[in-house]
Amino acid sequence: MESIVTQQINKIRDKEQRKALNAWAAQGFVGSVIAGTGFGKSRIGILAVNHILKGVKEGSALILVPTIQLQEQFRNEFIKWGLDNCLDNVDILCYQSAYKLQGQHYDIVVCDEIHLGLSHEYRKFFKYNMYDSLLCMTATLPEEEEYKELLKTIAPIAYKITLDKCVQLGIVSPYTITCIPVTLTVDEKTAYKKANNSFVQWKYMLGQFNAFESAQMIMRNKNATAGDKQKAVMFYRAIRMRKQIVDFAENKINKFTEIYEDNKDKKILVFGGANDFTDKLCNSIAPHAMSYHSKKTKKQKELALESFKDNSINVLCSTKALNQGFDVPDANMGIICGITSKSLSMIQRVGRLIRFQEDKVGEIIILYVADSQEEKWLKKAVKNLNNVIWK
Repeated sequence: MESIVTQQINKIRDKEQRKALNAWAAQGFVGSVIAGTGFGKSRIGILAVNHILKGVKEGSALILVPTIQLQEQFRNEFIKWGLDNCLDNVDILCYQSAYKLQGQHYDIVVCDEIHLGLSHEYRKFFKYNMYDSLLCMTATLPEEEEYKELLKTIAPIAYKITLDKCVQLGIVSPYTITCIPVTLTVDEKTAYKKANNSFVQWKYMLGQFNAFESAQMIMRNKNATAGDKQKAVMFYRAIRMRKQIVDFAENKINKFTEIYEDNKDKKILVFGGANDFTDKLCNSIAPHAMSYHSKKTKKQKELALESFKDNSINVLCSTKALNQGFDVPDANMGIICGITSKSLSMIQRVGRLIRFQEDKVGEIIILYVADSQEEKWLKKAVKNLNNVIWK
């Protein structure tokens, strides 16, 4: 039975969800809801579908999601909220198959994790199909200006709430983020300096202040010269080399195992920067951990989740697969060992740890390579978050 505190928090969450739906409705049933993990965006999508279908005889709805796991989660959410009667009129598809649809009409389309549905390939769906109502949902606006402007065009923001505002309202648990630096080994420092010099060289050749934009334009231009293509390819190669060095930094593993030894009693989610490194982190504390990432089979991933849920292991190691897509079993600590500059990725990872529980404080530790590009990425990724401590 829910405690009085939990009941009160659920009432607050419900009130905010209704506020988001009303704002969407006031905007002509076309718009975006931007809300951090734990806010309950899936329920908003389900309530929106139910509202539209109730007013349309033999209506149809489409829910677009990025993963197969989310397909199943949405079906279960309809049942959870007593709206499974809608399911006969609802298609739930992944973006990677839905973009092929042409000439379809839906009374409402709900796009979950919409930032993943705005790529040049997937956006074909919006061009070739019809819908009367559109609800897009994500944790934060896309950082790419092109994607951000596209979203504002097809589904202007109707409601927005930050992760920290959710904490203030009590919808999600409070959290702390501790950023701990590690150093590169001598060999890693030499390799990083070489990769960084190469990055600077090709950046200069592409245009000092707009190298990324230039490289993107070249790679999309079928008529680009061989010389320009080489510049773009070498520029991206230097970026990958530099990132690989910090992603696989040896001292991250050493610091990670040290932190684990001090926190063996906790349920921990771990995020690596690359699948192979995620496995290294996992193996460093075997048999207490299992990996969950794109190179694992469906059976292996299911086993990892079940083992984490039933406490056979207390550490679940992932790369990107747990950033979004479905609810993972409860954890009270997160260790991030792979970083990008994307605020969205950071918010999603933090959100994994702060789904509401009474008396819970989410503890997030981030390991980064000091005096490297990774430190700059991290500062950008957490700049809009509170309670960040730098060691």
